[in-house]
Amino acid sequence: MMSCAVAIFVKTPTLSPVKSRLWPALGRRCAETLHLISAEAVASIAQEAQRRSCLTPYWAVAELAARDDNMWVDLPCVSQGTGSLGERMSHVYRTLRKRHHGAMLIGADAPQIASESLEAASRWLQSDEPRLVIGRAHDGGFWLFGGNVDLPEPAWTSPHYSASDTAAQFVRGMRDYGRWLELERMHDIDTADDIPHALASLAAIKAPTAAQGRVLQWLAALPAHVDTCDSIQRLRSSSNA
Repeated sequence: MMSCAVAIFVKTPTLSPVKSRLWPALGRRCAETLHLISAEAVASIAQEAQRRSCLTPYWAVAELAARDDNMWVDLPCVSQGTGSLGERMSHVYRTLRKRHHGAMLIGADAPQIASESLEAASRWLQSDEPRLVIGRAHDGGFWLFGGNVDLPEPAWTSPHYSASDTAAQFVRGMRDYGRWLELERMHDIDTADDIPHALASLAAIKAPTAAQGRVLQWLAALPAHVDTCDSIQRLRSSSNA
C-alpha cells in the first residue's frame, strides 16, 4: 500500500511569536498555551489515524533551533525552511514527497479534527492518478492540503494568505495538477471569534482523544485562564515600572 505523510505546522513559543492574533483577547501566555495543547490534540488524531492507515505524522517545525528545545519530541520532525508561508509549505511538501507517495499539510489550530478525515484524505491520495485534497476553513483559508503529485513553486507562492479567498486562490492555482477531494469545512482557531465554534465542535465529539479532552476543558475554563494571565502580566508590568 502506498504511504502518505501528514505534517503538522508548529512554532515554538520560546523562539517565535505564536498566535499573535489571539493576543489582544487572551494575552500572549494563554495564546501560547492554546497553541501547544491544540498541537498536542492534532497530533493525537494523526497518531490515531496512523494506527488505522498507512499515514505517518510529522511535526513541521518553524525554527531550526527548535531541534535543541526538546519540545517537539513525540513525532519525527521536518524543518519548515525559510521564506513566506507559501515557500515554507512548498518546502515541507517537497520534503515529504521524497519519502512518501502522498503528503498532507495541516495547521496545529484545529484541535477538533477527526481521524476519519485524515484517513479519507490518505486513502484518496493512495492512487497512481494525480490527486489533491483540501479542507477549507470558514474564514476563507484552509486547514488541510495534500497531494500525490509534484507541484510548481508559483502555485504555492501566488495566493494571498490570511485573506477571505485564500483557499479559492489556492485551488485555482492548483486546478490543473490533479483531481480534487473536498473535506468538511471547519473553524480553525485564528482569532477569539473562532473559539466558540471550536469549543462546540469539540463538545460534540463522541469519543475524543485524551488530548482533545484537555483542550475542551481548557477552553471551557478560558475566562479563568485569561484572568490569571492578565494578573501575571499586570504583576510583570508593575515590577518593571
